Amino acid sequence: MDGWSPREVAHRAASDSEMIAWVDEQDHSLGGLPREQLRSRGLIGRGTFVLLLNGQGELCVHRRTLSKAIYPGYWDVAAGGMVLMGETYLDSAHRELEEELGVTGIELNKHGRFFFSEPGNRLWCAVYSTVFDGPLRLQPEEVAEACFLPLEAVHEKIAREPFCPDSLQALQLYLASLP
Repeated sequence: MDGWSPREVAHRAASDSEMIAWVDEQDHSLGGLPREQLRSRGLIGRGTFVLLLNGQGELCVHRRTLSKAIYPGYWDVAAGGMVLMGETYLDSAHRELEEELGVTGIELNKHGRFFFSEPGNRLWCAVYSTVFDGPLRLQPEEVAEACFLPLEAVHEKIAREPFCPDSLQALQLYLASLP
């Protein structure tokens, strides 16, 4: 936690204690557990990913802050996060898009779900996309920087920079769903 601002420390503590939707390997609800317990015990939660594109078809990529519990400092191709206990996938996607990038009041297109599993990050994930040309309002505790890039440039960046593997799987599902 060296170098973290007091806001980042407080945000991380609050995030670790949030009650997250706890599910089994078939995505059946088992109730809720604090986020940190899901990670440390290797249990499964629910997560959402929202791919944000602009009118030119460029994808918003953002770099996570160093205070994130998983993939700190990594690039991400989607806004998103954990589904809170009692929340739907869609409600979570809207909430996360607003929290991380300041985007509200827009319709989300659903592209399916997938299961992601690696140590400390086991999730049933729902993938959404939307188009937005307004200004972004980045959440400083979670998002260090963001930009829109053509998909070809995103793939070039993925080849040379660390990206969150779960959001890359969300991007694959999104691309596979396109006509």
